[in-house]
Amino acid sequence: MRAHAPFGVNETHGVLGQKPNKTAASSDNYNWNSIYASSQSEFPFEAFFSAVEDQLLVLHRSGPVSVDRLNGDRAQRRIVPAGGIHLVPGGMSFGFRLFERLDTLHVYVRRAVIEEVAAEMVVGDPTNIDIVGEFVDSDLQMNNLLQAVLFALEDGDYATSLYVDCLARAVASRLVRNYSNARLRQTSPFSSGSIGGPIVNEAIAYMRENLDRSIGLDDIAAVINRSPSHFARQFRNEMGTPPYQYLVNLRLDKAQSLLRETRMSVAEVAFECGFTHQEHLTRLFRRRFQTTPAAYRKSCQN
Repeated sequence: MRAHAPFGVNETHGVLGQKPNKTAASSDNYNWNSIYASSQSEFPFEAFFSAVEDQLLVLHRSGPVSVDRLNGDRAQRRIVPAGGIHLVPGGMSFGFRLFERLDTLHVYVRRAVIEEVAAEMVVGDPTNIDIVGEFVDSDLQMNNLLQAVLFALEDGDYATSLYVDCLARAVASRLVRNYSNARLRQTSPFSSGSIGGPIVNEAIAYMRENLDRSIGLDDIAAVINRSPSHFARQFRNEMGTPPYQYLVNLRLDKAQSLLRETRMSVAEVAFECGFTHQEHLTRLFRRRFQTTPAAYRKSCQN
């Protein structure tokens, strides 16, 4: 199953467009298809928002702050601490009143991704799964996942489709497991060994053949005829590393080879290996090899 692409701000509730909110970073320029994310400072406002299809998680990055959740003329007031999370399920309209400035991260997860993950985890029809709408004061694991989304927003080296697709499914799994009405299966399908070594090898071969272009989790899963969430979990189980990190290492290995064996410029090498630009290659190359591409080439020549 392939999620819609790309996920744009026009598919969100409209909270991000409230004036005078100030956006610090958003995924609009990344063309992610499983998540939409935005970090911003929000200022006092009161508004009602129509339902959208996809799940919203709002991480409070500052606080504590008083907020009202509005239901007609009734208001439910909460004091939400820094690190608190507001869950707004897809299909639910809501009203909201903010009393003071608040720094937030908004993360939307495709409903299609949640249903895909649920199909691997729950008994019954995954399309019937309901996520609760509530304020969560503390969930360290979910907080860490949302912080990872924020990191991808702020560091373009990690804003890859494959990395974010894996994060989307990790968030969806946490939602299904901890915040849904679902009855979970007794045994995890990911430990069943249903994807064997040859299938993972086929996925790796696909990565190698397509290093020069953007690769998403959906692309790989379609080639091996498995669900993206099942493949990502099994790949990590078998290879000891997530697919996105394995792909980065394949690209760096190829870059190292091209720098050593060709006269291509560093910019050309970056393009050939699927990096967004020369600086992207240089940063990741230095992290792994403790040297720059130019210095590595010079050392090989010497």
